[in-house]
Amino acid sequence: MTTTADIREAHERGDHELVLRLTDGVLAQRPGDDAAHEFRARALLALGRPEEAERHAADAVRLDPEEVRYRELLAQALSAIGAHRDAAGEYNRLSRDDPHQTAWTVAEAEERLGAAQPGMGVDAARRALRLAPNNGRAQLALSNALARTGDGRGALRAATVASELLPNDPEAHEALADASWLVGEDAAAFDEFRALAGQLTGSNRDRVLRKVRTLYRRQAGPVGRVVAAIGPLFRLAFERGWLSVDR
Repeated sequence: MTTTADIREAHERGDHELVLRLTDGVLAQRPGDDAAHEFRARALLALGRPEEAERHAADAVRLDPEEVRYRELLAQALSAIGAHRDAAGEYNRLSRDDPHQTAWTVAEAEERLGAAQPGMGVDAARRALRLAPNNGRAQLALSNALARTGDGRGALRAATVASELLPNDPEAHEALADASWLVGEDAAAFDEFRALAGQLTGSNRDRVLRKVRTLYRRQAGPVGRVVAAIGPLFRLAFERGWLSVDR
């Protein structure tokens, strides 16, 4: 008979397909096994099946509403399916029950942005920073939330601190570039975007290039606008350091 220890061992090895096979059998016999629902949800998340993961995480919470681990898993699954407002609510509930767990408050702040609730994101980030002033993720969340509310100077202050606390985190440096741009410090933003573009790949790099291209186009003269209009030409000129903006 399959035991929870068997499932946990498969989970710890990263054998997600085996976890699904084992939990299939367990839940067929014991649909109220909350641990099996938990491990199944974790395996489904790892396999990129968040909708199914959310259902099993919700079952685990229903079976044992007081288990913090299950509620955190449910919040993660809700975030993965794009239900950011519900995820924020779960993180808020967790942080109310244990306000010293700063990570949950930071996670709430991040989810509030995804839920188009930047004001509530600012509040959550500030709650986290009252507990841990040197928490770089909280400073980053605060910067992003303030930028969404239009507080450019506040966003720039928070992003500056975040980039100092998280010197190797591209998200912090992108927030710094965004905030610099928001307050009209175009040259500083351009330089940050250039450094970022050299570090990133794929869709993240494409996003930064779109931003810097827009920034450059707004300042460029007629020739510069032609360069900005031709994607490959702009990327070549930008990467070679041939482009700049006024300070």
